[in-house]
Amino acid sequence: MGQMNRRTVRDLRRGNRSTLLRQLYFQGPVSRQELGALTGLSSGSVSNVVGELLADGLVEEAGSVESDGGRPRTLLRVAPGSGHLIGVDVGETHVRVELFDLTLTELARWEHPLTPGGLEREPEPVVGHILTGLDAVVAKSGAEPGKVIGVGVGVPGVVEQGDEALVHGPTAGRDAVPLERLLRTGTELPLFIDNGATAQGQAEMWFGAGRGADNAVIALIGSGVGAAIVTAGMPYRGATSSAGEWGHTVVQVGGRACRCGAVGCLEAYVGAQAVLDRYGRRAGGVYGGAEGDAAGAGAGAGVGAAAGVGACLGAGEDQQAAFAAIVGAAGTEARAREVLEETAAYLGAGIADLINLFNPERIILGGWAGLLLGGRMLPRIRAATAAYALHRPYAQTEIGLAELGPDAVALGAATLPLAHFLATGRAR
Repeated sequence: MGQMNRRTVRDLRRGNRSTLLRQLYFQGPVSRQELGALTGLSSGSVSNVVGELLADGLVEEAGSVESDGGRPRTLLRVAPGSGHLIGVDVGETHVRVELFDLTLTELARWEHPLTPGGLEREPEPVVGHILTGLDAVVAKSGAEPGKVIGVGVGVPGVVEQGDEALVHGPTAGRDAVPLERLLRTGTELPLFIDNGATAQGQAEMWFGAGRGADNAVIALIGSGVGAAIVTAGMPYRGATSSAGEWGHTVVQVGGRACRCGAVGCLEAYVGAQAVLDRYGRRAGGVYGGAEGDAAGAGAGAGVGAAAGVGACLGAGEDQQAAFAAIVGAAGTEARAREVLEETAAYLGAGIADLINLFNPERIILGGWAGLLLGGRMLPRIRAATAAYALHRPYAQTEIGLAELGPDAVALGAATLPLAHFLATGRAR
């Protein structure tokens, strides 16, 4: 019985430590008195736990404020340099590794481009790039490896959590890749692996456009299409962690082939590559591959913007530059405008599905392609959504743009070890 009581007391102290640390992180700098009001803990509990956090170097004093008729109150905050976080973005076209302090200020970055469809996108080369990037950012920042709280890795596909994290990537033809085990061969740092959209969605909810909402969907569009679904403040993962594969919901029965093997998927209409392909198919085959070649150079419409897209590709520029060329040409060139209008219509239908299914407070459109589309077409996207969604839930849903920028997957991945730190109250 005594042993049980000791465990209960220890669990209680751990819970109090986590509660205070979260408030200091998201609300700080705050005083001890304010911490009591925010958490409902007694002044004695606050004093004891704060003393522990100060002794561990996780919390520091941050000035003082005058109190009503008494002594000035000391402000406290989480110490930015008391630990480091690493976020890894395994994207379609790159592996990006970033190292942050505890306030998510970036201290170092490393990036390696990937050739779409190339052999270096296979699991083993990708793991090699990640491990190289980890060494590079630690060396560049001068961070002590022992102060790295953990490494968050955001990947495309479904991440099956269990004894080890397994990655299923249907669009890349991979199944049950033991990514965690492969990384373990080259690093002893704590690893946290999740879907990139889910990780980025967590960052938007904590620090971006999702702040203050309990029910939201962060819809991300880049080379692929995905979503992070948040219900009652928590990510919705489904029975086997595959929830959020919004890009593979069907918007056209018998429609365009999707790289997942199905037809008519939303990604086959609004994903960056799909937009480029649809543009090229009727613009002389500048980007559309076999489909574009079949259309022939006599398509006529779109020659001006097609040349711009072709110039980007011919100069070795990436998919983002080609996509941006189409968006930029939409104001003056009919074919570019037609493709974007069509894309906005399909995207609106996809967002309407999210509204009808999940009834969120907010739909947050992000990802590098989503921000480019939204920056130019947001009113059109909203109008298309209104046409397909149920009236009342649509009227109660805000549709806006993500705030953390087009390349926030690594930042989102860094929130994975950060969440563990705040839940346990310990750096390692």
